[in-house]
Amino acid sequence: MLYWFLKTFIASPLMLSIFRPWVRGRENVPASGAVIFASNHLSFVDSIFLPLALDRRISFLAKSDYFTGKGIKGWATRLFFTATGQLSIDRSGGKASEASLATGLAVLRRGEQLGIYPEGTRSPDGKMYRGRTGVARMILEGHVPVIPVAMIETEKVMVIGSKLPKIHRIGVVFGKPLDFSRFEGMEGDRFILRSITDEIMYELNALSGQEYSDVYATSVKERRPSSKRSSRQRR
Repeated sequence: MLYWFLKTFIASPLMLSIFRPWVRGRENVPASGAVIFASNHLSFVDSIFLPLALDRRISFLAKSDYFTGKGIKGWATRLFFTATGQLSIDRSGGKASEASLATGLAVLRRGEQLGIYPEGTRSPDGKMYRGRTGVARMILEGHVPVIPVAMIETEKVMVIGSKLPKIHRIGVVFGKPLDFSRFEGMEGDRFILRSITDEIMYELNALSGQEYSDVYATSVKERRPSSKRSSRQRR
């Protein structure tokens, strides 16, 4: 109810009038049934603008840190993420990954829409990075189609590190549904999972026009702090 109220009476009118997002490929979005939206991830606001382009509710898998903050800021963040359909998951791996999978599959079994960022984190520099195979396993175990989605120039609205958004027109492009039912029952084959994930990333890259780098975005982010420290030490 809170999700519907915020989207219908607050978020949609306000965001649509200020940022005037354009949408292409809306005919590729199914009117009913479970579906996964696999999107590139340029900015924090991707999870705000993508739902505005859809008629039905969409849930995202979000890192648990967003739900555990302290004080007024923590409360406000937790309220926002809960109200906008974010689902808390632990990304530490192992049993946590299985729990995340179960959380996503529960959404799909209810016939709802699920949003996933295959890159696993926001792009640190606007490039597209290698996808993680969790999305492929979710597709095969959920027996659902996947819609590739390209968010366009959302990084210009909320630059990483900034606290306030900038007014900039953004775009949302929905690609044609991808069907991987030919691989049903093969969710335990890591080569199949990699093949599916790479196909999804290829479609995302074609829709977004981003420069592609075949490494994980997290590895790029991990190297950056050490590079900055080394630079300061040389000075």
